[in-house]
Amino acid sequence: LARLNAFMREHVYPAEDVFEAHAVGPDRWTVHPLMEQLKAKAKAAGLWNLWLPAPLAAKVSYLQGVCAGLQGDAAAASDAAVLLGGGLTNWEYAHLCEVMGRSVWAPEVFNCGAPDTGNMEVLAKYGSRAQQEAWLLPLLRGTIRSCFAMTEKAVASSDATNIEGVIEREGGALVVSGVKWWTSGACDPRCAVAIFMGKTRRDGPPHKQQSMVLVPMSAPGVRMVRPMLVFGYDDAPHGHAEVHFDRVRVPADALILGEGRGFEIAQGRLGPGRLHHCMRLVGAGERALEIMAARALQRSVFGGPIADQGAFQASLAQCRIELDGARLLVRAASAALDEGGFKGARGAIAVAKVAAPNAVQRIVDAAMQVHGGAGVSQDTPLARLWTAARTLRIADGPDEVHLGTIAKLELSAAKKRLAAAGAQHPASKL
Repeated sequence: LARLNAFMREHVYPAEDVFEAHAVGPDRWTVHPLMEQLKAKAKAAGLWNLWLPAPLAAKVSYLQGVCAGLQGDAAAASDAAVLLGGGLTNWEYAHLCEVMGRSVWAPEVFNCGAPDTGNMEVLAKYGSRAQQEAWLLPLLRGTIRSCFAMTEKAVASSDATNIEGVIEREGGALVVSGVKWWTSGACDPRCAVAIFMGKTRRDGPPHKQQSMVLVPMSAPGVRMVRPMLVFGYDDAPHGHAEVHFDRVRVPADALILGEGRGFEIAQGRLGPGRLHHCMRLVGAGERALEIMAARALQRSVFGGPIADQGAFQASLAQCRIELDGARLLVRAASAALDEGGFKGARGAIAVAKVAAPNAVQRIVDAAMQVHGGAGVSQDTPLARLWTAARTLRIADGPDEVHLGTIAKLELSAAKKRLAAAGAQHPASKL
């Protein structure tokens, strides 16, 4: 944690203005050389793939040997040394991920950014050895990036059974068709592969109709239509694209895990991914709170510092209460994920996924208010932090879906308690 904080102070925060200027400049759809330089420094500092839990790292540990044995690759040996991260638990990573969340540019520096971490998790958990060597290894090295093509323009994709994209068998190949949007990372020139979710059948149980397949972004029929704007930001060079897949042919062995396993894979992917977003949001909220307090001490209104105003003090205190509450919920969910896996942590993750974005959105909004016009400008990180928090009330499942999950779990527990009580404690007739 100390090394990560030092790296952020020495390298990441000073680079923010450079990245911000590049992201709105004429070359924004290219990768700034400084990003690759910082990634190399992060590897050298041993701050790489920190997201990778120890059990999952053990499952793909053979990739270290594969990496080290790559011929003609000068970086292979050094990459192999840091390939599998630090052997952390999800609870331990929560502390580090929070620090990364203080800057929108930081996660990529440490190879801990979405959607790559989720896609790497899919490949590590469910991918074949051939898929892992072809795609997981370069993703772990940070030499390519990836995207996740699930959300569709024509249907409410928060219900994954609505997905209409199609994966059809033709001879020894799979043919992929569909219109996807909010495909984060697809605009990045380094994006080499998409994980595409579509239907391989239209009959049978609704949760067994979907499958996932690996689609090279260079394959004929993959067409980038446009980058979507998020409150006016295009998030270059990463981007959130509308992508059309027009009868894209891929080998049959590009299918992940097997036909009808897409919903299962999605649940395994989205659980930890949701929590990573929440971890980062806590860091964003902490930075906004610091900026807010500093601004109040430095600016005067009506004869005194803003910090002396009772209304401001109440707002600041409320922000601290909400942020610390969100932090505890996120860390509790991280511990639950370590102890019981996604199934056991489902409720705790849903609670964190509702609490953290809402709390941080309010905190950043309060910080913006203290800054006046500067708060909504490009001169502070607040506008981007607010955009991230507000977006995450929709991304990876809207608030309403998670609230429904929480309520169903509560009602299920209540039914079990009533059943256990039986006739000894009859329900009140009032």
